[in-house]
Amino acid sequence: MFLRKTLAATVAVAAMAATFGGAQAADEKFITIGTGGQTGVYFVVGQSICKLVNRNTSKHGIKCTAPSTGGSIANINAIKAGNQDMGVAQSDWQYHAYNGTSKFKDDGAYKDLRSVFSVHGEPFTVVARKDSGVTTFDELKGKRVNVGNPGSGQRATMSVVLEALGWDESAFSLASELKSSEQAAALGDNKVDAIVFTAGHPNGSIQEATTTTDALLIPVVGPAIDKLVADNPYYAHATVPGGMYKGNANDTKTFGVKATFVSSAKVPDDVVYQVVKAVFDNFGRFKKLHPAFEHLKETDMIAAGNSAPLHSGAAKYYKEKGWLK
Repeated sequence: MFLRKTLAATVAVAAMAATFGGAQAADEKFITIGTGGQTGVYFVVGQSICKLVNRNTSKHGIKCTAPSTGGSIANINAIKAGNQDMGVAQSDWQYHAYNGTSKFKDDGAYKDLRSVFSVHGEPFTVVARKDSGVTTFDELKGKRVNVGNPGSGQRATMSVVLEALGWDESAFSLASELKSSEQAAALGDNKVDAIVFTAGHPNGSIQEATTTTDALLIPVVGPAIDKLVADNPYYAHATVPGGMYKGNANDTKTFGVKATFVSSAKVPDDVVYQVVKAVFDNFGRFKKLHPAFEHLKETDMIAAGNSAPLHSGAAKYYKEKGWLK
């Protein structure tokens, strides 16, 4: 439960100067990072960042929590409302939020949105029960498909794919709205024929789906997808490597986005600076916290996928490291 609408702060008890060599106790600042479902990589991203931030709370006075949330769009909206300080969001929804396009058209451009860094790549992933007979995306017509919960990146990206194909959710016999943490069990229980997820790999939800039932990763390819990638700089063709999941020995072609870490211009520079410092001063440790982070490179993370302006607190750290001029 979070009781504040803006960045919360409480004053720490002042320690005796003689005990701490004259250092003054800093004000404690409590920050909240929005993530995603508990089985997804977004949750790991937020938890990992908080873990590194909280290792040095005694020095910088920042305490970090990273609860499970509805995902990309929910996180951006919560940051805008002042209910979260930072959050993880797909690169396409960062772009649309800042520019007031797509699902953010009615609310208008969110010009206070700030990028902090990008993280791992996220292929749009479709998994179908083998007994459904689905081997291509077109064969999802008439099937029971979990399109994702409202506010999630998976739901929003599924809508983009459907629009590109000239479909809508009426193409399915059932378009369920289960959260990412619920959908693998639904697939295993034969409540749906297929699920979708925009996620880094390996992914716990996809692993669960492919081990609890015979399931196949479905390619998302064709002229409509090629055009989608060509027309939108935040999309790229992507591949889920073969052998990563049970029963899926071959590579699966699809397209995808980047996971990005975002904040607001209203969050103080020193707070964002310390969060960024916690990650990149401990980069080797951070990369070991999930297999999806293994191949990350610092210089790529401050450029790729970031379409909103860079937060000035993050820019300060990157300039100190010589990564920005």
